[in-house]
Amino acid sequence: MNHVLIVEDDTDSARMMAALIGTMGPYTVATAGTLRDARRQIELQRPDLVLLDLRLPDGSGMDLFENTDLTAKAQVVLITGHASLDTSIQALRLGAADYLIKPVSAAQVEGILSRLMKPDELQAELAAMTDALEREGHFGGLWGRSDAMRRIYDQVARVSGTAATVFVTGESGTGKEVVAQTVHDLSRRRKCPFLAVNCGAVSPQLMESEIFGHERGSFTGAERQHQGFFERAHGGTLFLDEITEMPQELQVKLLRVLESGSFARVGSTEVLQADVRIIAATNRAPLEAVATGRLREDLLYRLNVFPIELPPLRDRGADVPLLAQHFLHDVARREGEVKRFSPEALRQLSVYRWPGNVRELRNVVQRVYVMTSGPTITDEWLPRDAPPAGEAPPEAEISVKLGTSMAEAERKLILATMVHFDHHKERAAAALGVSLKTLYNRLKAYAEEDEAAGQGPDA
Repeated sequence: MNHVLIVEDDTDSARMMAALIGTMGPYTVATAGTLRDARRQIELQRPDLVLLDLRLPDGSGMDLFENTDLTAKAQVVLITGHASLDTSIQALRLGAADYLIKPVSAAQVEGILSRLMKPDELQAELAAMTDALEREGHFGGLWGRSDAMRRIYDQVARVSGTAATVFVTGESGTGKEVVAQTVHDLSRRRKCPFLAVNCGAVSPQLMESEIFGHERGSFTGAERQHQGFFERAHGGTLFLDEITEMPQELQVKLLRVLESGSFARVGSTEVLQADVRIIAATNRAPLEAVATGRLREDLLYRLNVFPIELPPLRDRGADVPLLAQHFLHDVARREGEVKRFSPEALRQLSVYRWPGNVRELRNVVQRVYVMTSGPTITDEWLPRDAPPAGEAPPEAEISVKLGTSMAEAERKLILATMVHFDHHKERAAAALGVSLKTLYNRLKAYAEEDEAAGQGPDA
């Protein structure tokens, strides 16, 4: 039977939480109103879960973290007045698994209990994944043994067991969603949903409804109540990809959810609790996105509690053969015919610069599998750097006058790149370092702007 220790100097709050926990399962519960009482209770019976208020009459609850035996064997959850950025950073620094916002509700306590897992259980899983990395070359869904990727694995292992918000950056195609999925799979929320939403693929007019849900009749066409991503991901993880494509007014509402832990459906006044971990991602430089007005500065700092920056594939070329073999194995398993790369093909794969990163490599492997009739894949159908596919030759240049806005400069670059690659969208997207969906969205927006201005798109 799991034992819970509540360290809270407010007697009524402690009694209320103890009563709640007593109704939710086979738990034994003890309370302590001071550090001294807490240490005595820990000596009497080692807890599996500690609900810890950091402000106590005889000192800070942080002092309990000095007991390394306690933190190695017990899940520690902070009790705080509000979900501030400082609280998130403090919880991460201390190694706390989560935090509860006062006044503590039954739903919050139930969520914490549903995710109860001892730290040493997580450590055992991490050890098994590290063994798999050395044997097979992958850490969960992430593949590669390069130093750059090992740093990513260390970060994922560090943050997964906490409740910290994660902000993943990197070029398009580097595997940001795979990182988010791996963090979720290693977290205490793994038994609940992992949902991903591409903010660049949802119409701005529908995005609020998709994320927060709506009530029947709240707008034209709302014929029934709709649960948004926050509700559907309850207890789990919500991955917000291309966060810089989210409209500014919706960024304000997302910030409010992160700070208050609550939200309401469109057309409703009912306040719902958001028991969801947020992982956000962008292929843009975050500070540049702030400077150009694509990302609110306050939202950036609220999301950027634990940043993870993925390296482009060209910076970890030693991983290319391993990734290629992995993708080839997947295709062969689906298609039922085993094929292998020739040494020349592997060499060609290793020297190519991969402007589209891991996504491009996966697509290339699928294509050459189809194009190869025999059991051996040669370098005949592989991309070559002459110049690198997806990159403009040195003489292909554009000029931008000083004083040109970032948005207009971006437009000129995108349209010039499209012309350079004969309007081949996949190659243009790879050269620009953006997803194909993002490129489509930009071109559509430019066409709409030109139509509104009464002219055709410029080039």
